[in-house]
Amino acid sequence: MKEAIEKAKVLIESLPYLHEFSGKTFVIKYGGSALEYEEAKKNVILDIIFMKKMGINPILVHGGGKKITEIMKKMGKESEFVNGFRVTDKETMDIVEMVLGGSINKELVSLINFHGGKAVGITGKDGHCIKAKKHILKLGTGKNKKNTDIGFVGEITNVDTTLFNILSQNGFIPVISSIGYGDNGETYNLNADTAAGTIANALKATKLILLTDVDGIYDKKRELIPSLKKDTISKLIGNKTIVEGMIPKVDACIKALNGGVEKTHIINAGLTHAILLEIFTSKGIGTEVII
Repeated sequence: MKEAIEKAKVLIESLPYLHEFSGKTFVIKYGGSALEYEEAKKNVILDIIFMKKMGINPILVHGGGKKITEIMKKMGKESEFVNGFRVTDKETMDIVEMVLGGSINKELVSLINFHGGKAVGITGKDGHCIKAKKHILKLGTGKNKKNTDIGFVGEITNVDTTLFNILSQNGFIPVISSIGYGDNGETYNLNADTAAGTIANALKATKLILLTDVDGIYDKKRELIPSLKKDTISKLIGNKTIVEGMIPKVDACIKALNGGVEKTHIINAGLTHAILLEIFTSKGIGTEVII
């Protein structure tokens, strides 16, 4: 009986949030190492289905860099990175599209459908959803700075939300792989964090939720920072509190907030029902990045 009462308390605690968020759009980015944990994957999917059943419109955006590297290795092709960007020649782009638009996307769609939701998998190429141009990397400093071509790595120039809205309004959960198209029909590999933030802006989403494999952003004492104002982030990058893979995540948060998204969250997908704990409880579990 005690356990049942505790469950009832949790449901009551979520009530004001369910009322506040009904009809709102949440963009959720899922990728990287967070995709590797099978039991956690099921919990993420169940959280997303629960949100949809409760009247929230979740939009799932995914990457899959680790899987791409794994498949490339099996095919005898080594991965090359420059400043965190995967060098993407034509052959690599074919592999990226096969993995992101194929195996990972369809696995997530199948999981949602199997567990009682309705999902449709698309890439940014479908319906001309995500337009991009070649990202030119600038390396060096001062007069020695030069443009470096890293292949079919894209920089988003426009997001058309028509297809996302049609799917959401008809009861489906869009599952979007981070691939875009260019002016001449080129296919571009996009950073999934950046894509999620840009999509959140275009949809005027209420929340952007970035799922990762750590609890959030830590301070120098390795203690979790539960809430962070966006204006303090440049300082934390400068003093190396925020480093490496967390940088594109906080950049995505800043761009989303600047574009009108109300709140952004960085949370650990490995925690059981992490999304629900972050958005439907007063305490939350990860790091929220706010205005």
